[in-house]
Amino acid sequence: MTRLTRRSLLATAMALPLLAGSVAAQDVEITYAGSGGGLAQVMDMLFDKPFTEATGIRIKALATTDRVSALQAMMKAGNPIWDVAELTPVEYATASIEGWLEPIDWAIVDPNNLLPDEAKLVDGGIAATYSTVIAQRTDKLPEGKKITSWADFWDVDSFPGPRALQDSVMENLEFALIADGVSQKEVYTVLATEEGVDRAFAKLDEIKPHVTSWWTAGAQPVQMLSDGEVAFTTAWNGRITQLKQEGVPVESVWNGGAIKPSYVGIMKGTKHKKEAEQYINFMIADPQRSAEFAKLVAYPGMTKGLYDHIDPAIGKEMPTHPDNVAGQFVVDAVFWAKHMEALQERWQEWMLE
Repeated sequence: MTRLTRRSLLATAMALPLLAGSVAAQDVEITYAGSGGGLAQVMDMLFDKPFTEATGIRIKALATTDRVSALQAMMKAGNPIWDVAELTPVEYATASIEGWLEPIDWAIVDPNNLLPDEAKLVDGGIAATYSTVIAQRTDKLPEGKKITSWADFWDVDSFPGPRALQDSVMENLEFALIADGVSQKEVYTVLATEEGVDRAFAKLDEIKPHVTSWWTAGAQPVQMLSDGEVAFTTAWNGRITQLKQEGVPVESVWNGGAIKPSYVGIMKGTKHKKEAEQYINFMIADPQRSAEFAKLVAYPGMTKGLYDHIDPAIGKEMPTHPDNVAGQFVVDAVFWAKHMEALQERWQEWMLE
């Protein structure tokens, strides 16, 4: 990843266009709860300062950790001290189910309709992404063949070799159903039924004897591929891009990949909803600004036109590139928030069988 410096970030930010129109004379400050650290630097240079210059609306950025507990306390007190927050899938799902988020007016946030429908939820927007994909050692493939789907991953006769999967019920059930012929659009409809869960575990029974390792940390599948310990595994896309750059003969299979989003939401009861929507528009709905973010952080958003501003060779290694995104699905955070406990219990029992 590009080394971040204050000077380089400032130069990038100043080179980007601001919002159309003159700076509004406002005395408004909105609070954004984010992750802090290097990401906060990027946010400050690419979004916060330029947004204030363009609109007069000040951004107060806070580094936060346990956002669910903080949100729960705010909502109980009826006093949301945040206006906008970065949210992980679990945080977003919890906040959405509990009713802690304002509905977003997408006519304001995405007036040019540059965001796909799956990035525009009723009460949240997708701000950044990464994917869990199939990774394969190209030197371990049968001559003239490549794995191109989850059905192929399950086909141990056509594609012999040791495999690895993450020790996680989330995503593996989806992958199993897709391997069994369920369309990606229907995965969560099927998985919401008892029969669908049984079907997913039955499919996992088929592959289980061929899985030599169940990884628990993102570095593990990378190391196993590098060492030749496994030929095929699931992995996080950015790790495989890095491994490929190091000269290891590996390749990502985007088809069937699971896109994991980072969300942005507006707190219920904020006094600055209009300004918060303007800020989110500035953050996620501008292709050029989104491209600059992706160049620095490598977790791209889903704005159409983003890849017009990124080197094609780099863009093709990102999950939301037009050549990659169509074959993937977005992990349904709300589904997992509702069903995780029961499905995790069954997963643990299945792992011990």
